[in-house]
Amino acid sequence: MSPSRIAVKLIFFINGFIHANLAARFPRVQELFDINDGKLGFVLLASSVGALLAMPFTGWLIIRNGSRRITIFSIFLYCIFVPLVPVMVSFGIPGLVVLFFIMGLTAGMLDVSMNSQAVMVEKIHEKPIMTSFHALFSIGMFAGAFCGALFVKLETTLFIHLASVVALSLLGAAWARYHLIHDKPQEKEVDGPAFRLPNAAMVSIGVIAFCCMLGEGAMADWSTNYMENIALAPPALAPLGLSAFALAMTIGRFFGDGARLKFGDRKLMIICGVISTIGISLTLLFSNPYSVIIGLFVVGIGLSSIVPIAYSVAGNSKNLPPGVGLAMVTTVGYSGFLFGPPLIGLLANWQSLRIALMLVAFLFVIMTFLSARYKSV
Repeated sequence: MSPSRIAVKLIFFINGFIHANLAARFPRVQELFDINDGKLGFVLLASSVGALLAMPFTGWLIIRNGSRRITIFSIFLYCIFVPLVPVMVSFGIPGLVVLFFIMGLTAGMLDVSMNSQAVMVEKIHEKPIMTSFHALFSIGMFAGAFCGALFVKLETTLFIHLASVVALSLLGAAWARYHLIHDKPQEKEVDGPAFRLPNAAMVSIGVIAFCCMLGEGAMADWSTNYMENIALAPPALAPLGLSAFALAMTIGRFFGDGARLKFGDRKLMIICGVISTIGISLTLLFSNPYSVIIGLFVVGIGLSSIVPIAYSVAGNSKNLPPGVGLAMVTTVGYSGFLFGPPLIGLLANWQSLRIALMLVAFLFVIMTFLSARYKSV
């Protein structure tokens, strides 16, 4: 495996690892700032808004600076800000919101730039390998969650916990910076706009990513609630639905590159769309906890390769630089994470969580339909 491929995989792993370590300590963050779930949701919304604002501009930054520089800049900045979360206690909730907004900006920049690096590695290898990078993000999330649980068990302070994992991550990032692909800034005779909306060629793949990422966000945020309140699973069993979904996502991403070679992007997206729809249907039709766990696992298998394919397609567009294409698709797709879970919550409050998740099932059908109509861009 080439050093550049290892370096990019390491960046994906670090991103997931840091994110999961912080997420694992959200209950402690709530204790420190004396905030309920609603206020924590508002804080997390600030991070999502920051990421969504940063993404469309990152393509412009990559054109002028190269994706390597932006990747290094954003991952170092993201790591440096994370341990400041407990320090913000003296500034109260406003300080926490500002910090999460800034972390969202850096996370959004990192998402686009590291995927741009992954696209260049994929071009060098001349075969689909994008899903393997996203698999490392999932592994990082799993390792980060385990690490967070370990620090909780050891009763370590939040600052020492976050500073420790960030220090370790910075060592990995410092090694990776020497092996990322050196892409030079592009010279342009006429400066283009700093912000570009998705063009017509990218809208379809962007909407496919939107449907998929909204589904991912819904499963991540609402599957445990669904298990406990709709499937009536015991509290100890309820989190296993999310675990099954996350495990399936990881497994699917390990085999996704081989599936892309065998079936091609269009056919694989159709297959994944059908599998996702079957999985969410099992989840909604049967109230037995074990049936729901199986359904969530099937959903995870179905969704696992959609976003990596969308990113690869965007980064390999013939009419746009990789960073710009990725910025367009990630902006549209990531908005699913931003607006999806709150929308599911509003619908659940109005009707029921089962009815609310029917929206996800409908979007999976749309995703499958658009995949069938997909043409290379």
